[in-house]
Amino acid sequence: MIKRTIQPALAAILAATFSVPAFAQEGATGASFVENFDRLDTSVWYVSDGWNNGAHQNCTWSKDQVQVKDGVLSLTFEKRKLGERDFTCGEIQTRKRFGYGTYEVRMKTADGSGLNSAFFTYIGPADKKPHDEIDFEVLGKNPAKVQLNQYVSGKGGNEALADVPGGANRGFNDYAFVWEKERLRYYVNGRLVHEVTDATKLPVNAQKIFVSLWGTDTLSNWMGAFSYTAPTSMQIDRIAFTAPGDKCQFSESVACTLN
Repeated sequence: MIKRTIQPALAAILAATFSVPAFAQEGATGASFVENFDRLDTSVWYVSDGWNNGAHQNCTWSKDQVQVKDGVLSLTFEKRKLGERDFTCGEIQTRKRFGYGTYEVRMKTADGSGLNSAFFTYIGPADKKPHDEIDFEVLGKNPAKVQLNQYVSGKGGNEALADVPGGANRGFNDYAFVWEKERLRYYVNGRLVHEVTDATKLPVNAQKIFVSLWGTDTLSNWMGAFSYTAPTSMQIDRIAFTAPGDKCQFSESVACTLN
């Protein structure tokens, strides 16, 4: 994932004081939850709107590209000039920060080379913290794979690829990572696909949870040549976080199978 910039208004929101119990990392404010998107609760989710993350991004975040219908969140990429960009795209993020635990999403990714459908956690300088991040990213150039990655104090380069049988854009798939102090495990459809135990590659700072769909004209070596033919959407059926020691919250959860 690319270094992010956050609007001042968002930074002010995130500076608000929360009443929270103690969690694994200092600054973690979120407890276990399951979001089934019966509606979009803006007291829980912040909708990115009116800016872009830098020269690499060819779209402007827009609240109009974020919709909930029939229990599914849709983030849409569309040709529509807004601000400095000729395209608009969608993103939401939690207002609270989360520490060690199990992070899960059930999603169907967007079509199109040059697009990135992402489920990830992030914290950074706008929150007066180092850039730490944990990623699931499906690049539209090859939806048969999902890219895994971590950033630790702004240093990435930990990419790995995992298969998504049938294609991430052809139907809903389950992605999960289990973040612990001494290891990080990634799962696709309940199957362990990657494990990290090198302490230098493990983030340590509590982070916010994001889902986003965006595009690029410039990062073709990574994301493929940008090719737009029609609006396309990333769909999210469920997002969940289960804190260590809490009971698993739904039958398909990876947290139900952990030792």
